[in-house]
Amino acid sequence: MTTPALTDCLITLENNIATLTFNRHDVRNALTSTAIADDIVTTVDWINKNKEVAVLIITGSGSAFSSGGNIKDMADRTGDFAGDVQELENRYREGIQRIPLAIYKCEVPVIAAVNGPAIGAGFDVANMCDIRIASNKAKFGETFVNLGIIPGDGGAWFMQRLIGYQKAAELTFTGRVINADEAKEIGVVLDTTEPEDLMTSVMSLATEIASKPTASLRLTKRLMKMAQRTELPDFLDICAVFQGMCHNNPEHLEAVNVMLEKLAK
Repeated sequence: MTTPALTDCLITLENNIATLTFNRHDVRNALTSTAIADDIVTTVDWINKNKEVAVLIITGSGSAFSSGGNIKDMADRTGDFAGDVQELENRYREGIQRIPLAIYKCEVPVIAAVNGPAIGAGFDVANMCDIRIASNKAKFGETFVNLGIIPGDGGAWFMQRLIGYQKAAELTFTGRVINADEAKEIGVVLDTTEPEDLMTSVMSLATEIASKPTASLRLTKRLMKMAQRTELPDFLDICAVFQGMCHNNPEHLEAVNVMLEKLAK
């Protein structure tokens, strides 16, 4: 498969695992006034059209995962932060808000490899992923209130679903920055590693996931998302249909035969 052409991110594909790296370390991988949002949207569209891709890893280059919005532009009222109320509404809708919509519709498991600070919208992007593994140098902060703004990228929607309303409220209302250990303790991240071991750990998990039958993996991801918003009787109906699809996919019989061979040994 040919990977898409990106502007401010790098993308690699190895063993059906795509790795998207934010590559604007000059601005600490800010999500505004860069093309990172465009690159995320382009990457997800490419993945959803290429059924061989099994996992997406998102990480950052340099010392930061992402600093979120460009604070200098906020101060200068330029770039994504210029204009009156209606202009700013349109900028958010046509800009940073495309990120949560893209990641939410990504058909494969998404793992955030949080290599450094994930602040503001950078924290929210990590929370949009299915799984987060962090360097012990990482820090996390829902810091919008410190700047007199709100999580305009949907962060308030994602975090409370991840760690519960009360803890999400405390972090959001105080704008407190937490370290990787606390992030693991409250369930923001699955695990922490030494910085030099981060990508090895993430790739190990991604490889295990990518070894599973790809079609059922994608359907399982859809079911996990549907379960959050569907009543049980309706959800079970969907499960029955998806299971029928799986039983008629050649991957299923191949996987069953592999299992039978293992049991016969």
